[in-house]
Order: sequence, then structure tokens, then C-alpha cells
Amino acid sequence: MKKIVSIILLCALALSLAACGGSSTDGSGSESGDTAALKDVTLVLDYVPNTNHTGLYVALDKGYFEEEGLNVTIEEPGDNSNSLTLVANGTGEFGLGYQEDLTYALTSDDPLPIKAIATVIQHNTSGFATYAPKNITSPKDFEGKVYAGWGGPGEEAVIRAVMEAVGADFSKLTMITSDGSGFSALAEDVDVMWFFEAWDCVKAEMAGFDLNYMELREFDSRLDYYTPVIITSDKMIEEDPETVQAFMNAVKKGYEYAIANPKESAGILHKYVPDYDLELLEKSQEILSPKYSEDSETWGLMKDEVWDNYTDFMYENGLITKKIAASECYTNEFIKE
Repeated sequence: MKKIVSIILLCALALSLAACGGSSTDGSGSESGDTAALKDVTLVLDYVPNTNHTGLYVALDKGYFEEEGLNVTIEEPGDNSNSLTLVANGTGEFGLGYQEDLTYALTSDDPLPIKAIATVIQHNTSGFATYAPKNITSPKDFEGKVYAGWGGPGEEAVIRAVMEAVGADFSKLTMITSDGSGFSALAEDVDVMWFFEAWDCVKAEMAGFDLNYMELREFDSRLDYYTPVIITSDKMIEEDPETVQAFMNAVKKGYEYAIANPKESAGILHKYVPDYDLELLEKSQEILSPKYSEDSETWGLMKDEVWDNYTDFMYENGLITKKIAASECYTNEFIKE
């Protein structure tokens, strides 16, 4: 889900966002409509639509954005790094990303002027998956095995850390880039993959593919980071906080609906992504809906300790060269209880 962004893709998406036409969906729930009285706003996803995004599509479909005076267009670039850059340069007012990538962006030599304004899910819902008959149930068992992933630096650091924590030799793990073959590869030449519980594991279950799944946060509490988060630019926060507040009011209402109505909200998402199997969306939503605001007073709130813990992990593992205060990474000011 994390790929290197080409300049060509970035430019092409920027042009598509600027165009009047296109296949994106606006706040009216259709590709046309009387939105003259509404303020145009663009939201750039981190990837293709999935149940992480359900509350956004609920807000779109039920008119919550319109109630706040906004005509929201949701773009689907399919690449998280692209969303960070597009929000930073103002091509999109809002976007989705991951805590780790936002931390990279804010601690780089040329930091991006962006902040997280909400977390979509309170806990990390990803982990390692293996084919059950292979009996790989711990990072200790990763020795001599093959791991297939997207090839990011944070990925290697996490796997190394969890293996070393149980006395395993990371050098005995072979890491390759996934060819996109999905869970079926786990029964063949690949032994370990990084899965998202409410999506990849559901797909495998529906196919009758028996997995062993190991939650990432069980290995190290610092790995219970926010993924994904909603971001905006410092400029929007400073110069147009009213629009940021209006946007977040609608989004929060959308996720609250999804929490209370998992099946119905899955049906709403299906209207916008009809190529997905409805049963997949419903099963995925059943898992995610209670996790959106799990252990939190309300949806979207973030904590300093979560940001600080993962920043410490990234620093200790050489992923970033300096630490950054949580207050520079996020704000809860637009989450109204």
C-alpha cells in the first residue's frame, strides 16, 4: 500500500484535481448538482476506498458535508505519499495518511507543512499473517522463512525489532517485494506477510484460507500507532479554521453513524465502490466499526503518548535522525465532543 510516487503520477493527479470534470464524487453524492452555494473542498485518500474510509462516504452520501456548507470531492490516488504532498502544496485541502509517514515528513530536511487532525481508528489493526498449516506462530519462527512486503524502511525495522525481542536472528529471514498475489502466496513460496485484520484477513476467511494472525501491537506497545490519520495543511489550520471545523464536524458524524450502523454503512460504501463484494464490506465493517473509537471518549481523538512512543521507536531504529514533539504532529482542536 505504500509505493514510491513518480513525478509523472504526482503531476497527473494534480491536473486531475484541478480539472472541472472527472470521475470523482462530489458532496452532492453525484457527479453534478447545484453546489453553487457550497464551498469546494478536496479530500485525497491514502489508497483506494476501503472500510477505513466508510465514515467519509457516509458523510458524503447522507449530506453531512452539505449541512456544513461544503461540496467535498473525494480523490483516489492510491498512494499515501502522494496524499501528503498534495495536501502540503494545497492541491487537496484534506487527506489521509499514516502516523509513520507523517513523522517522516515532519522530521525530514525539508519538512512538509501538515498536521494530523483526527485518527480514523484508535489502535493499529495490522499484524503478521502466515498460512496455518506451516505452524508459524511467532517472530521466532520467522528464521529461515520468506517475508513478502512493500519494501519500506519502517517495515524492515519493525520486523527486525520484533524478531530480536524474542531472540530470533533477523539475518535468517529473506525479505522480498510482494508481487501482489495476495494471501494465496502464503501457501507457496512466501511464509509471512503484513496484513490488515479487517481487510486482508476477512478476504482470506471468506476464501476458506486458514491463517495464523499475530497483532503487531502485541509485540511492542510502541507499535500501536495511528493508521490512518486525517491530515490538513498548517495553512488551512491558520487561515481557514472554519472550513477545517466544518469538515471535521461532518466526518465525525459520518464515523459515528458507521459505529452505530455497521451493516448499513457498509451498504453505503458499496454504492461508491460496487466492484467490491458486499459481503466483504459487511464483514470488514463488522470488525472495524467498534474499533473506530475503541478506548476513546469520542471518535478521532489522539494522544501524545501514541505519537511519542512511535517517534521513540523510529528514532531508536534509525528511521528518523531527530525526535519531534507530539504537539508538532497533531491537534485535537477540531474534534468536538
